[in-house]
Amino acid sequence: MTTVFDPIDLSGTQLTNRIAMAPMTRSRAGENGTATDLTVEYYTQRATAGLIITEGIQPSVVGQGYPFTPGLHSAEQVASWRRVTDAVHAEGGRIFAQLMHAGRIGHPVLLPEGQTPVSASPVTPAGQLFTAEGMKDFTEPRELTDAEIRATIADFAAAARNAVDAGFDGVELHGANGYLIHQFLAPSTNLRTDEWGGEAEARIRFAVETVKAVVAEIGAERTGLRISPANPYNDIDEPIAEAEKVYPALVKEIEPLGLAYLHVMENAEIRDLTLGLRKQFSGTFIINVLGPTGPDDHKVIDDGIADLISYGALFLANPDLPARLKAGGPFNTPDAATFFGGDAKGYTDYPSLGE
Repeated sequence: MTTVFDPIDLSGTQLTNRIAMAPMTRSRAGENGTATDLTVEYYTQRATAGLIITEGIQPSVVGQGYPFTPGLHSAEQVASWRRVTDAVHAEGGRIFAQLMHAGRIGHPVLLPEGQTPVSASPVTPAGQLFTAEGMKDFTEPRELTDAEIRATIADFAAAARNAVDAGFDGVELHGANGYLIHQFLAPSTNLRTDEWGGEAEARIRFAVETVKAVVAEIGAERTGLRISPANPYNDIDEPIAEAEKVYPALVKEIEPLGLAYLHVMENAEIRDLTLGLRKQFSGTFIINVLGPTGPDDHKVIDDGIADLISYGALFLANPDLPARLKAGGPFNTPDAATFFGGDAKGYTDYPSLGE
């Protein structure tokens, strides 16, 4: 029986186990969106993961959705990430960069003067966003034109090339959690009547074309996609009945490309959809069980539901998580109060196994 501790071949990239570190926004980038010494330390500490998937990295200036998040759209940023990938590889780890365009989840104060967040349609999300100036109400995003959509797809492809140049083993396109790709997929945020919107077959087009552009740039074996069917995060309204149309249609289009993996952030109410996508997708299937993911959830590997399982907060609190899972604990408790603050506790300073 295959277990979570067995190695796996990820489209030519050899992973030592089936435990992935899920992408988690850290908001600790340096000046001009660069990776820092703390970034190097953070990812190197977790290099025993079979696969590290980084925090969301914006593929363009307008893709930024939170303060102090990193990019992969400048030479300076590429050089800063090379230090991270070199350090992770020196420890025997493998690391993919998650490319995340936040779309409407952002604010003009995060962007160069005169720019505003963009989206599939001008639908303002409910709620507020943390910025360096304090909490701000979300603003109405500007609807992307056809030419801008194509330019955004090109931005993703260019950022993927930058990721490979920075030493990453591959990239994950963030099509989940209410960010730009998800905004095109969901009926509540894509009200378009042109070729990029309407029925499910049209709403998947932006995701499909972005995946194809990245594959053409760096190869399918270096490309993964993350999705979150029916996830209401970031004020997305995606009914289960709609998700049951959209995601099988999306997977049908990307399946022939031979991607490195499909990463599903699961809604606990739709395990049947997860199993259907698992059957439909012939490549490596990663699941992020709707959290918080616990130490026993890796049984999805034993049960054949997925090939890898990704852990978020548990990996944050336990940098040596694979060893702890194998030993049956003990497990540090995530300290949510310091996840996003300037204090590195909850980031790099948790006790190691045996301390």
